[in-house]
Amino acid sequence: MILKLVNRALQNYNVRKVILRTMAVETSTARAMYPEIEPYDTGMLKVSDIHQVYYEQSGNKTGNPVIFLHGGPGGGTSPRDRTFFDPEAYRIVLMDQRGAGKSTPPAELRENTTWDLVADIEKLREKLGIEKWVVFGGSWGSTLSLAYAETHPKRVKALVLRGIFTLRRSEVLWFNQEGANFILPDIFEEYIKPIPQVERCDLIGAFYRRLTSGDEKVQLECAKAWSKWEMATSRLYLDPQYMARAEADTWALQFARIECHYFVNGGFFEEDDQLLANVDKIRHIPTTIVQGRYDLVCPMDTAWKLHKAFPEADFHIVPDAGHSNKEPGTQSKLLDACDKYKNL
Repeated sequence: MILKLVNRALQNYNVRKVILRTMAVETSTARAMYPEIEPYDTGMLKVSDIHQVYYEQSGNKTGNPVIFLHGGPGGGTSPRDRTFFDPEAYRIVLMDQRGAGKSTPPAELRENTTWDLVADIEKLREKLGIEKWVVFGGSWGSTLSLAYAETHPKRVKALVLRGIFTLRRSEVLWFNQEGANFILPDIFEEYIKPIPQVERCDLIGAFYRRLTSGDEKVQLECAKAWSKWEMATSRLYLDPQYMARAEADTWALQFARIECHYFVNGGFFEEDDQLLANVDKIRHIPTTIVQGRYDLVCPMDTAWKLHKAFPEADFHIVPDAGHSNKEPGTQSKLLDACDKYKNL
């Protein structure tokens, strides 16, 4: 009897060792990003009586054009965004969307809708004399990429999409009302602190009222709470440096005000599932989808629905990643996808 128990214990130990080895093998390692580069051209494009959007170009002036569409909405671009692309092969275009990053006026909500941004992308393409380009977008950037491609499919050579978000009501409520809070209740408590108990049945509406109020102190308090929540949930492991980004007053206001504005307005879509319903318009476009399995911001359900509706697209589930494009497996898959399309 004792011998049987010992043998069973050894078998269980060996099984655990196999599982641990398997887990170790599945842990992703990061491909190195391309070298940091500086833009050879920057400018401000006047897109309305209110807004000017910042844009820049880097890499090869005669290379394959690609546009990077940032997240949020309201997140803005960063120098790192250039380094997903081979600078010898790509003409790399970055644009800060209305009210975000270096675009002016900062955090402005007037004349700021999905379809305004789609029109801005077209205006920039025409200004730069580009016939077609690769479109790269993650999180909200994937939303905008899909909206742009479905509106102007003839202008898109390929799509690289990460952390799929289609701004359906269920996706927004999962993250900002009930869903992700069950996984990170401690951090969620900090997020909802500025909102009185009586208003917590509609957190998005409560934040919106404060983010658009005339009280700058209240605006900033809510902007930082909103932004910290998203920064805290964006990576599989909590990253204090990532969270610290939300301490910058201007960035927090841009991010929170614009994002909440889009959420309150349902992304300005005519139908809740508009992007998924219209995917047939783009199924001929070479596309790669990269999704972290443990993405709390944009759960994998939406990427899975897009994959089912768009089976022609390359679909990669990163087994040890959350939402961020900085996580090793996600970063590597995105670099691979950009390399795949660089000679189109």
